[in-house]
Amino acid sequence: MAAPGPVRWGVLGAAWIADRVLLAALREAEGSELLAIAARDPARAREMAGRHRIPRVHADYAAVLADPDVDAVYVPLPNSLHLPWTQRALAAGKHVLCEKPMALNATEAREMADSARASGRLLMEAAMYRFQPRVRALAASLAGAEIRHVSAAFAFPIAAGDNYRLRPELGGGALLDVGFYVADVARWLLGEPERVEAVVRGGAVDMSCAALLGFPGGAQAALFASFETAEHQELVVVCADRVERLEWPFTPDPDRDGQYRLMVEAFCGAVRTGGEAPLPLESTIATLGLLDRIRDAAG
Repeated sequence: MAAPGPVRWGVLGAAWIADRVLLAALREAEGSELLAIAARDPARAREMAGRHRIPRVHADYAAVLADPDVDAVYVPLPNSLHLPWTQRALAAGKHVLCEKPMALNATEAREMADSARASGRLLMEAAMYRFQPRVRALAASLAGAEIRHVSAAFAFPIAAGDNYRLRPELGGGALLDVGFYVADVARWLLGEPERVEAVVRGGAVDMSCAALLGFPGGAQAALFASFETAEHQELVVVCADRVERLEWPFTPDPDRDGQYRLMVEAFCGAVRTGGEAPLPLESTIATLGLLDRIRDAAG
């Protein structure tokens, strides 16, 4: 059922990504209204609500889902909590925009997709880079090109500590966190690989991962994701007749590129018109399946 007015959002959690970019996008996007928030720390929720002009602060996540005025929820919780809270939100009749990676593996993602279909609500992974104008323009320019090789890297250093990205019980590790981007862009440009080789370095979680992919027709991709190198992002596409490069393709300046706002507007447009999610769940499932294959190949 299409929403008659703006899509009214509730937010589950006070994560850094929500505070840094998503709350502003939910507030400023056309067809969107930021209505409610809850967090494990009520004081943190109240503080964020004050800064981001969120009118309602609920006692807990369940109260957000019980709010009859909330049409959709944004889920920026740790990776291991995406499945249960997405399913609870869908069961409560809410549309869901879930942070990437949407699930820990392809099996979880299929379960979430089944729940979305059963509920009649939209579910989409918040793969904001897919809505970035520079990346979309590059992908469009490559339509029909003879791509021979794709090289994609996303890395930044994390010091030892209590960062959720370093906790295996929360679904941490470089492969799921930043490896998602490099695997997804390889699939976007080249399709599904027929061969996967990989090596992983780490302890409790994988800290660095390198993968080589082989595609039908002979195209190749080299992927690198890490929490233990100097910060860098790069996408290089080598074609038969040219080379295309993008620096900082995945998380560029949000104020300049507007990818978060564009993502929210696209999602809200689908909710309001009763359309399909702008990023199909089949693509999300396929990318998580590729991450599963990379993990298995690394042993």
